[in-house]
Amino acid sequence: MLEAKLDRQPRRQLSVLMKTVWRYRFMYLLFIPAIIYFVVFAYIPFYGLTIAFKKYMAFKGIAASPWVGWDNFHYIFSSDKFLAVLKNTIIIHMYGLIFGFPIPILFAIMLNEVKALWFKKTIQTVTYFPHFLSWIVFAGIAINFVGPTGIINTILTNAGMNPIQFLTDTHLFRPVLIVTGIIKEFGWGAIIYLAAITGIDPELYEAARVDGAKRMRQIWHITLPGMRPIIVLMFVLNLASLLDAGFDQVFNMYNPSVYDVADIIDTYVYRIGILSNDYSLATAVGIFKGVISCVLIISANSMVKKWEGRSLW
Repeated sequence: MLEAKLDRQPRRQLSVLMKTVWRYRFMYLLFIPAIIYFVVFAYIPFYGLTIAFKKYMAFKGIAASPWVGWDNFHYIFSSDKFLAVLKNTIIIHMYGLIFGFPIPILFAIMLNEVKALWFKKTIQTVTYFPHFLSWIVFAGIAINFVGPTGIINTILTNAGMNPIQFLTDTHLFRPVLIVTGIIKEFGWGAIIYLAAITGIDPELYEAARVDGAKRMRQIWHITLPGMRPIIVLMFVLNLASLLDAGFDQVFNMYNPSVYDVADIIDTYVYRIGILSNDYSLATAVGIFKGVISCVLIISANSMVKKWEGRSLW
């Protein structure tokens, strides 16, 4: 008797499931385009990753190209050039994190303190606008300022001073990258922190004012603690993207003179894959970056869950 009941239970659950699916069949149909999109553009291309384990020949195709095993990975890990590229990627990203991460937070706090609504909206519009420019356009604007014949060097030359080679000096190029990256994105990055500030209970500020707390005390003891979960989340997510140093920005601003300090993984993959037609090696580097990024994002999720009691998934 008991075995018969246990045998009927899965059938009953399956019947309930099928009835539920049929009841909401039109909603499930809406998922079909998304499923097809991801299958065609996300999962089928995984087959191309086998190039990393082959000596890919375009005229033979992926299937007919000979297998070389781990030779491509062995080559990149033993290459001094790849190690230098990996070092540049980490350094540029960490510089951007150290100097660029606090700026949107401070900007959001200062913007929140502005009482004149018209001035606040004007500043927001001006600072948000660069985000919507592509790096091709924004890099062109930046080069017009810091290039060899740019505005800054023109002023220095007219003043009888020597021009500064911002884009060809290996000591200055990284600071130029960081500063231009901050200018382009800090206004847009402040949006999420402004949203966090608006979620803070206004009664906390009222109580602080009653107790005699000035604006700086209110910011330190109310605003910043209220923003803390978002700050921690964004910081950890930035750490998780350690191997992303901004291909668009670097590609549009660097030149052979600064390859030693500016060449990152993405630009290296572009040169060896697209320009040198070494697709196998480029794919191997891409797989390495993808695996490390996956490990970092999982670790970041664990850190957020441990620190804040919540997770990304």
